[in-house]
Amino acid sequence: MGDTVPLAGIRALLIDDSNTIRRSGEIFLTQAGCQVVLAEDGYDGLAKIAEQRPDVVFIDIMMPRLDGYQACALLKNHQKFMDIPAIMLTSKDSLYDRAWARLVGADRYLIKPFTKKSLVEAVISLVQSKKG
Repeated sequence: MGDTVPLAGIRALLIDDSNTIRRSGEIFLTQAGCQVVLAEDGYDGLAKIAEQRPDVVFIDIMMPRLDGYQACALLKNHQKFMDIPAIMLTSKDSLYDRAWARLVGADRYLIKPFTKKSLVEAVISLVQSKKG
């Protein structure tokens, strides 16, 4: 990747109840040129989607109060926000979890621990396909 900033001008929202995951995701995405907004749970995340209108949303599945499946379903069923790409972040890698994520409208599914490369590639592919 070198010195390029492949995600310049892209606003990403990262919803995760783990401070470590939020921080590492923020570092990786910021290094790639992304503007990053953070949220601690699904409710906080949905409020920030309405306020910030991000270009892409990363959603942890296992969260208190409103889990990632519920948050993704609410995002994808809202007329104003349904076109925002949603990437599920999880340590759960079963066929059931992947199918459920698809069912609620997730565009991608990333397994934790993620790498900078996997985050950046997911954003690039989703943003390009949205524009394309």
